[in-house]
Amino acid sequence: MRLSVLDQSTAAEDVAQSVAIRETLDLARHCEALGYHRYWVSEHHNSDSIVGTAPEVLMAAIAATTSRIRVGSAGVMLPHYSALKVAEQFRVLEAIAPGRIDLGVGRAPGSDRLTAYALNPYANAADEFPRQVHDLQAWVSGEPLDEGHAFAAIKAHPTGPTSPEIWILGSSDYGAQLAAHFGLPYAFAYFFSEGRGVEEALTLYRRNYRPSARHPHPQATICVFAIAADTDAEARRLLQTREFWRVGFEQGIRKPLVSPEYAASYPYSSAERSMIEALRHKAIVGTGDAVAARLTELAGRLALEELVVVTWTHDPAARHRSYELLAAAINSP
Repeated sequence: MRLSVLDQSTAAEDVAQSVAIRETLDLARHCEALGYHRYWVSEHHNSDSIVGTAPEVLMAAIAATTSRIRVGSAGVMLPHYSALKVAEQFRVLEAIAPGRIDLGVGRAPGSDRLTAYALNPYANAADEFPRQVHDLQAWVSGEPLDEGHAFAAIKAHPTGPTSPEIWILGSSDYGAQLAAHFGLPYAFAYFFSEGRGVEEALTLYRRNYRPSARHPHPQATICVFAIAADTDAEARRLLQTREFWRVGFEQGIRKPLVSPEYAASYPYSSAERSMIEALRHKAIVGTGDAVAARLTELAGRLALEELVVVTWTHDPAARHRSYELLAAAINSP
């Protein structure tokens, strides 16, 4: 099983948000040294928690300062943008790191409605997502658009011998069916829905897959939240940061990550404590060996050859250590 990384550039309380961006660059180099296959960064807006607003910019910096690991977006929220402009950005990235660029695209806003409107005031932008994917696929690959298409004469530059690999991202049946229709790889946001609907989405994707020239067979992965630490108790302590955040998220709050100590001392309501207990029951946390075993079992059950791991901690050193322990456990004989 191959391991990859999703880094969402999380901001910590009382630390400048710009630090989170530099930590993303640092973690990318660290994970490349550990042997991870891909390093993906996300797009969110108007959030004090997740501050990576421009994945294409972050990717350029990561691609320029790494040499082997694939670098990608998970994802670019395509309805905010022109498909041509996204294609051009990723053609430039491909020129920086040939054969290493992944273009993951999603339909969700990655923000609240008002912010989505500020990014693109066209009210029905999300309805155009299938058309955008169609055009993007042609421009990114260098293949001509359909005869008679209004933009058939337009090319996305710079051209070159390689092209980015497009992925469709989603947490519902919609993305799975769209990826299958276009013959593209598919990544399910398992961490977002706590795994709900993953079997149905992957079954739909595989059953309806239409082979494409680049991808004759379906290629799927899931993005999973996990924390590994030297002891189970330490992993559970670290998890409290995300538990606190998740309680706030359900109330529409997007604050920076708090320390485990702050989260442990917070006076949760009985309803909030029930939510946390439910999260703890499903959480993939523990020692490196324990987390690796859970992930291996999950990959086997879903017939996946690759998992993308997202890890949030208040202290970046703990996140570095988590990826170290997980890589060691997965790669051990």
